[in-house]
Amino acid sequence: MTAPSTAPPAAAPPWRPAELRAADPVQGRVTADVAIVGAGLTGLATAYRLVRRDPSLDIVVLDATGPAAGASGRGTGLVGPRIGPAIDKARKRFGDETARACYLASEDWVRQTVDLAGELGADCGLTVGGQLIVANSDRAAATLARQAEAYRQLDLDVAPVASPGRYRAALRHPVAATLDPAALTTALAAELDRLGVRRFDRSPVLRLGGGELTCPAGTVRAGRTVIAVNGFTRSLGLPVGTVAPLQLHALATAPLSAEARAQLGPDAVIDVTTLAPYYRLTPDGRLVMGGGPVNIPPTTRPDEHRRAWDWLARRLPVPAEITHRWTGQVGMTGDDLPVVGRIDDRTWFAGGCCGHGLALATATGGHLAEALTGDAPPPLPWHRSKAPWLPVGGPAGPLLQGYLRLLARRAARDGG
Repeated sequence: MTAPSTAPPAAAPPWRPAELRAADPVQGRVTADVAIVGAGLTGLATAYRLVRRDPSLDIVVLDATGPAAGASGRGTGLVGPRIGPAIDKARKRFGDETARACYLASEDWVRQTVDLAGELGADCGLTVGGQLIVANSDRAAATLARQAEAYRQLDLDVAPVASPGRYRAALRHPVAATLDPAALTTALAAELDRLGVRRFDRSPVLRLGGGELTCPAGTVRAGRTVIAVNGFTRSLGLPVGTVAPLQLHALATAPLSAEARAQLGPDAVIDVTTLAPYYRLTPDGRLVMGGGPVNIPPTTRPDEHRRAWDWLARRLPVPAEITHRWTGQVGMTGDDLPVVGRIDDRTWFAGGCCGHGLALATATGGHLAEALTGDAPPPLPWHRSKAPWLPVGGPAGPLLQGYLRLLARRAARDGG
């Protein structure tokens, strides 16, 4: 449908972030009640919910680069329900009551994210709609059938699509949305500026311990600290198990014709096959698509990026001109569940979103704000201090990368 990609991996997504003042780096000695490391959506949402609950708190947010520099600015903008394993597997792992509670919580996160965009008045291309999970092969259709039966038995509002069109089968999640992730994140940062929360950009944390964060030109001492760096966790040597940096690929097209947009329909689409494509339309008619081959750990090799972008280009659902190609980094755990919990008496950690970060980040910010101000929200499976170990580094690392490539090939074979 398109010529193979030749764009370098530094290409950016087509987002238009909100205007945001530049923040100085940490210099000298800074003190605060709460320090939040990471100016992505999780860290900024935590700061926002905290200052709204207790305006007297002195809060600082620091980031190695600046707001939305990581996954929060480089995702594909799908805001949908689900966390952890697929619903049929979740029933086996957690039991019906917990599996149902997890799914209902994830629907609530979508609503919270939509509400947050409204509170901020963010010009982030928010579109509220549904999300289709689709199958393009008999094997994938059987997977969807098992999930549909699990949703039915748990009395959850997720049903098969009666006429799935060009797909073998499809399920529709009615509670979902799409948006420009960088615009939402930077709008949140701008609101924190207005509320008096101090931000520090270009301030990577080199060392932490005893309530003190050491940056290149200064230190931050806080009574409590939240670490929200997701796929960049390994550089801090935190005792949170393995939150592996997973490099994903995405592309965007020029605005599509009205006929092509009508053919795709209004809902975002996710192929049920592991690592298979997912896509959505933007308000100006572009197609944004992600998925396919991944890198763990991330790579800077242009040939690896071209291979992934070409894989996506061959699977565009309609002919289109590709105008943007980029990569992003998320945090992956061995059991597909995030880590949201305490490292010690004064330090909290949140990461390992496993690709479900947009809705989860908003909810995590609220959960941490409640916990830090004395409330005790009921725990769910991802409220924990550590993830399972994964062989990311050392001699076992290539085995994990090979496994991920096997999944990508399986996705292609099964019609993904």
